[in-house]
Amino acid sequence: MEFYLGNYWYLLLLLLIPVLVFIISRYLKWKIKKRALFANSRFHDSLFERKSKFARYFSIFYSIAILFLVLSIVDILEGSEEVSTRQKLNNVIFMIDVSNSMNAEDVSTNRLQEAKNVMIQTMKKLKNDKVGVVIFAGQATSIMPLTTDYSSAENFVSAIETNTIKIQGTDFLKAMEVAVDKFKNTNRNGRKIVLLSDGEDNEGHEDEAIKLANKEGLIVTSVGIGSEEGAPVPEYVYGQLMGYKNDANGQTVLTKRQTEALSKIAQSTGGTYIDGNNINDAPDQIVEALSKNASSSETMVKSQNASHYYQYILAISILFFMIIYMFNPKRDLNI
Repeated sequence: MEFYLGNYWYLLLLLLIPVLVFIISRYLKWKIKKRALFANSRFHDSLFERKSKFARYFSIFYSIAILFLVLSIVDILEGSEEVSTRQKLNNVIFMIDVSNSMNAEDVSTNRLQEAKNVMIQTMKKLKNDKVGVVIFAGQATSIMPLTTDYSSAENFVSAIETNTIKIQGTDFLKAMEVAVDKFKNTNRNGRKIVLLSDGEDNEGHEDEAIKLANKEGLIVTSVGIGSEEGAPVPEYVYGQLMGYKNDANGQTVLTKRQTEALSKIAQSTGGTYIDGNNINDAPDQIVEALSKNASSSETMVKSQNASHYYQYILAISILFFMIIYMFNPKRDLNI
């Protein structure tokens, strides 16, 4: 623990010491001059009381007493301390799938809304971690830089829609490349990714994505959204439901959650696969996964409730004043 003065201007009180020394010096010279005027020096022993042996140290002791008195006053007036704390911090990028299959309504309102709810609830449980958001389908883009402003992050997440990216598909590699670019100025030991997707329409680039993640030290926690039974894919035009996606034969397409690629990415990067359909459990599981292998960061925090030591400093000052009092019976500047 390192002691720190909140305002160094208080140390100007130490100028009282040379001022005091100057006053005492001028007084002694004046007193000697007055004695010389009163009588010849050979009569001083008989006319004036003999000074004590302690008298020669009087000025030094008095200066020390004043010094510690000033230091105790400074500590009372203002003091703080800088405390070094070690915290486990992460830089977390949420990569969310916004392909059309995320409109399927087999969970909650739909898969995308379920994924957004999981993200928001997870952010509410984080403390000091920085978070960013990357959205992807057949392409990927960053919509929010790394930040600890969770309120702003929630606004960004709430505005995510499936029509944000025009090129469809589920290309994990494109998303990973954007995440790597966002991580370039961060601590390598605290890079985490939370990947939320149904795994549908996978472009088959998960091996390249895994290779890139391992190269950059990224740990991926993948969250699967959607049911194995599947659901039709709604098609919207200007927010209006126009029907459901059909295949070449005119049959309604069912989209199902594909967990194979999601699990593979998580396991190959040292992360965890989590079932995102349970909004009550998934956020806690994600936070627990993120807390593993978090990087340690030492932070200096200035405490306003500083540890004061003026009692001990003042005690030293009082001790010297007591010595002066006991060994100077005249209680004056008789040198």
